[in-house]
Amino acid sequence: MIELYYYTSPNARKALMMLEEVELPYDVRWTDISAGDQHAEPYGAINPNRKIPALVDHDGPGGQPITVFESGAMLLYLAQKTGRLLPSDPLRRWSAIQWLFWQTSSQGPLLGQAAHFVSHAASRGVDVQYAVDRYRREAWRLYGVLDARLVGRDHIADEFSIADIAAFPWVRVAKGQGVNLDDFPNVKRWCDGIAQRPSARKKFDRDDATKQAAKVGYYADETWNVLFGGKAPTRSQAT
Repeated sequence: MIELYYYTSPNARKALMMLEEVELPYDVRWTDISAGDQHAEPYGAINPNRKIPALVDHDGPGGQPITVFESGAMLLYLAQKTGRLLPSDPLRRWSAIQWLFWQTSSQGPLLGQAAHFVSHAASRGVDVQYAVDRYRREAWRLYGVLDARLVGRDHIADEFSIADIAAFPWVRVAKGQGVNLDDFPNVKRWCDGIAQRPSARKKFDRDDATKQAAKVGYYADETWNVLFGGKAPTRSQAT
């Protein structure tokens, strides 16, 4: 059995989609990052970076338990474990791997910064125009890279793979990054296609509740400090 440490976020959605696609049994361990669950022990022993997601596979290599953190590593681990969603053809396989690395090193981090300054900081009343312009331009550049890759292709690596699973959850929330998918027709076509998969439609009741709470609650002082201040508030700070 696999334990998935999960909260509503694009990176966690990757892991959830992957588990659904490869049809491995799993239990969700809800980890509320807005409440500071990621800073509590024993989560630090599972993910020393204290981010979401992470997984624990109690039937890992050699039948031994293993913890895996970082969403890209989780996708690779599950692909290797099941022999699925990583192409067998060497050229396609390396195409999928390099686009996975593009996603984890460029697309995800920089679109996350775009979302932070375009949407989150603005809702908090923080206006740093240089950062907004910088990350919005970088978001547009990255969508352009993906749009060019998808010309004449249904999938990033020419077949559905971990590369698509990695990139899709971030594209799905393009609006919050200041991006209109109509400006990137190949990305929009690809995104609409992936969105029809059962794994992309999988969600929990708490996902909707979390999205609603985030519209207001994320911008309260205590929650903002937990999410973006790098550590949970001390007892004295919270009182």
